[in-house]
Parts: sequence; structure tokens; C-alpha cells
Amino acid sequence: MKRGVSFSHWIVATLLSFIMHSQAQVPDNLVVEGVPPIPQELRTQAAPYLESRVAGFAGWHPTRREMLITTRFAESAQLHYVRMPGGARKQITFFSEPVSGGTFRPKTGDYILFAQDVGGGEFYQYYRLDPASAKVELLTDGKSQNSGGNFSESGKWLAYGSTRRNGKDRDIWVIDPADKSTDRLVVQNEGGGWSVQDWTKDDKRLLLAEYISINESHLYLVDIGTGTKRPITNRSGQKVAYGEASFSPNEEAIYVTTDADSEFQQLTRIDLPSLKRTPLTANIRWDVTDFTISRDGKWIAFVTNEDGSSVLRIMDLASGKVAQTPELPPAVISGLSWHENNEDLGFTLTSARSPSDAYSYNVRSKKVERWTESETGGLDPQQFVQPELVRFKSFDDLTISAFVYKPDAKKFPGSRPSMILIHGGPESQSRPIFMGRYNFFLNELGISIVVPNVRGSSGYGKTFVAMDNGFKREDSVKDIGALISWMKKNQAFDPERIAVIGGSYGGYMVLASLVHYSDQLRAGIDIVGISNFLTFLKNTQDYRRDLRRAEYGDERDPAMHAHLEKISPLNNVEKIKRPLFVVQGKNDPRVPVTEAEQMVAALRKQGSPVWYLMAKDEGHGFAKKRNIDFQFYSTILFFQEHLLK
Repeated sequence: MKRGVSFSHWIVATLLSFIMHSQAQVPDNLVVEGVPPIPQELRTQAAPYLESRVAGFAGWHPTRREMLITTRFAESAQLHYVRMPGGARKQITFFSEPVSGGTFRPKTGDYILFAQDVGGGEFYQYYRLDPASAKVELLTDGKSQNSGGNFSESGKWLAYGSTRRNGKDRDIWVIDPADKSTDRLVVQNEGGGWSVQDWTKDDKRLLLAEYISINESHLYLVDIGTGTKRPITNRSGQKVAYGEASFSPNEEAIYVTTDADSEFQQLTRIDLPSLKRTPLTANIRWDVTDFTISRDGKWIAFVTNEDGSSVLRIMDLASGKVAQTPELPPAVISGLSWHENNEDLGFTLTSARSPSDAYSYNVRSKKVERWTESETGGLDPQQFVQPELVRFKSFDDLTISAFVYKPDAKKFPGSRPSMILIHGGPESQSRPIFMGRYNFFLNELGISIVVPNVRGSSGYGKTFVAMDNGFKREDSVKDIGALISWMKKNQAFDPERIAVIGGSYGGYMVLASLVHYSDQLRAGIDIVGISNFLTFLKNTQDYRRDLRRAEYGDERDPAMHAHLEKISPLNNVEKIKRPLFVVQGKNDPRVPVTEAEQMVAALRKQGSPVWYLMAKDEGHGFAKKRNIDFQFYSTILFFQEHLLK
């Protein structure tokens, strides 16, 4: 069974983070250029929206019905302990840097394993925490990028991926966290997309996944004694993507999500050694996004993503039939994990009216219990806006969907100014989650928020997700153009007051939208966005470069080089005619700070209005409360100046 440590995706924290509080002065770790002083009145008005927090289920205690969660009470997210549903959150880590993921040692729970980076650089290290003494010990080398930690069934060994050898390729290492001298290299790999999926019960073999692109990945069995790597999947023929994978209880098969023979990620059984595939969810025309098998092998819980909302199902493993479908509100569910008692399923749930919180479902009593109830700054969460799912046609008649959040029509009548909020990835998906501080724009300023899933987004099939690859990159930008046209025909939106905002790939989309549609937009906010694909591919971290080439195109090919040069916003900066706010973390390993600096410099050179905010202690999005607070104040001020007036 999988017993791993997961990492947070900090770009979500950048766009929709809720861990903020009022900050009167500019933190000295921020570089602030062009941003006017923040009025005290604005700080006061926004204050309640900065006090929301979130909690995430991290894992069960192996011998007690108690949870490990992540949440924030001070500057950054830390590990906490919860002994019962609705119980007090007892903080157990106290660092200035956020803690990413955490898990008890299986079987005994005598220590906790967690991961942490410094300054948002994503060079995660693994640590062992003794809950009794609070002693923390570094397990990894302190320099490389480590990920995918997964405990063996016995709880003695941890397998993880590391770039330690050369900074580019992700090899697999094994360590007994109780004795760091046991750390050893098991198998050398080529490429940065390798991860540990599961162990056999005898602690002798690993199930590995190799990620090539959103449309292609492969599975392998590895003997940890010899390092021998045996492929399970076929590298020839049509590309197939494999997601989460686990051994069956008797280890005669592998359960995996895959789009083999389907548009969507189906839960599938692969028999060993015949490799015969048997889909278990062929009747569900949506992606299976997560699954977990109970320790006794009786149940398999899985989540489907159905038009953005999650549906949780419990399948009887022996019959392959869905036995239970828990009644839950429309929400997004993640992080499934069974307790050792084989009855309780833990998970994280968030919805438009509920911050992310830890929950459990009991298959015997069929009872859903909420273990945490995160604060919303004194605001009534039932007053937060439920989004409407809409669809529109793009330039080539392709149907594109979007979630629309509209302010209260009684308080804000008539056509409203709006922002288009564009997700990153580019293979991510905007879903109806809690909007956190963005509720301020809806409730206090009357700004509508439109959140599209342009081509290239996940959740709508493997054909759709590949429709923006390579030379088709700007087709997704045309989807934004079609959305703007649709909004201009809809009386709910003021056609003269539309802005764009997005992070990472969404930041690129903001810049590209301003290049192509400046005459139809009022302003844009680019958060850690790509400004030039060629410099991005040159300067992104080595372990990411080939993975990004699979999506954006290989710049070493002359035709692709010319194409990327042509479409890069930096090379079309003269077409940007609207005010821009650029936000960046200095330590960003994905989209380097140079992407922001060169765009800001080019805009200034041509005399265009540009605000710039850079945090010296952040990476691919802001994770520290004081920085997020100032970013949010500045965002409000920018929209007041350039969208509302």
C-alpha cells in the first residue's frame, strides 16, 4: 500500500491562498516598485478576508484514530495533531518556513516524516521528527531536490526520488529514517519525472512511475537489492498516461489510473505477469483523480472529477462493484487514505462556501465526520458566492467551460466589472473551490470573477488536454479572446471593464492576452508568469527542462525555436497597451525571476505603466503570510486604480 508524503502546489497558494492577516508596513524582504502606498482604509476593509485559514488531511496515526493535518496559525503552514473530529489542533512543528506534507511511521507511529524547503526554492529535504522530544533530524543531503517519499509496508524503509547525482536526473534512494547512515542509491534513472508509487509487502521491490508528459508515462518494477528495472508498460505505439498506482493486496496485479483505450483516466487492474488490463470504471466518463486500497484489501475508495466537482465512491474490491457513494456537498476532494482499522477513510474537502478541511468517512457506520473547521475571519461562509458553470464556443467551434462568480445583484446592480482568472499548469484545471480572499472582490467591490478552463486543461479528456501543445500554443490564447467576446455580449458584465489575472502558465496567458486583446481589456496581473519561452527553457531548473519541452516544444528544433520566439510576449511587448502588475518570487525554480525582470524592464523602456512586486524569500508563488498580505493589498489597489475607475 502507498504510504507517502505529498507536496503542496504553491501556485494555488498564490492565487487562492487564505493564510493572511493585516500588515501595516511593507516587509523589508519585498522589492516594491511602482506600487503606491497602501491606504489604511483599504487595509481595514480587507482585514476580515485576510483571516481565513485552511487545513489539509496529512495522514492517520497507525494505532490510534487520530489525524495529522497541516494548517497555519502564525507565519506559515505547519503540522498539527487532531485527536478527534472537531478536536483542538495541537501544533507540533514551529518553523518560519512552511512544512510540506507529513506522515507517521507506519505500524508504530514513533516518529513523523516531513518535507521542507527554504525560501520557496522547492529543493525539498526530508526530516524525521520525534514527537516526544520535538527533536528534528535532517535525513537527506540538504542540497538536492527530493520528492515522492514512500514508506515500505513494514515501516522500516523510505524510498524517495532525488536529483543528488547530477541535479538533472531523478534517481531512487532508500533509507531507514531511524538511521540516516543507511541512505543508499538503488537505481539510476534518466530524466526528472520519476516517482515511487508502492512497495511489495516483503520490502524487496518497488513500483515506479516515469512521467514524460501529461499524455505519456510508464510503470516499472525495481528490485532494490540489484537495482534491476523491469518495464510493465509498453513504450512503443500510442502514447498512454498512467497516474496513481498500487499493488493489489495479493500482489498479483496493479491498480492504476490510465487513459489506455479511453479519453479519461480510468481505474484499471493490470494483471501480473500477463499485463492484461481490466478497466473498473469504464461506465464513468470522467477522470479518476485519486484512489486508495484498504489495508485488508476489501475496499478501494476512489474520486472522480465530474465537470470540476468531486464524487467519492467506495468499491468492493472482490466484486468490482461500487458499494457506497457517500453523501457529500458539491466539493473538491483529495488526499484519500485508509486508517489501519480498515473502516475510516480520511480526506481533504473544499467547496465554494467551505475552506479546505480534514474529513473522514466510516464504511461501517456510513458516517461523514469533519475533523477541522477552519476559520473564515468572522465572515459567514454561507454568504460566499456559489459559481455558475457556463460554456461558450471558441474560434474553431470547440466548447470551452468556465466557472462564473457573480456579486450580489441587489448590492451591485447592473453590468459589473470583471476579472478573468486563468489557471496555471498548463494542464491544471479550475474547479469550484473556496475562493478565500478573492471573495473580497465579489462582496466588497462588486467585481465578477470568470474562471475558464481553456484547451490544454485537464479534466476533459486526453484529446482536449493536448490541444495546446507545441505549435498550437496560441490556440489557448484565442480561447480567452472568445471568452472576452462572450462576456461582451452578456449583460452581466461591463464590456469596458474586463481585466486578466493568472499565475505561472496563467501568467503567460495574461501577457499573451494583453498582446492580442489590449484594446478589449483594462489591465492585467502576471504572477510568476513566463515572458519568453526560450529564456524560460534555458533558465528553469535542469530537472524540469525536458518535462517542459514535452509541453511547450523543444527549442533545439529550428522550427520550434522560431515559433517560440515569435509568440513569446517579451518579443511582442509593444502590443501591450494596458497597465500591468508583475508579481514574482526571487527563488522560483520553475519560472525564474529573470522572466519577470525582463518583462518589467521592457515595459518601462517603452513607457508603459507597470507595477512590480518581488519577494526575496519566496519561490513559485507566495507562501508566507506577510508577503501574501502585501500582495493582496497591492492587487486590490491595482484593480481600484485600473479596473474600477
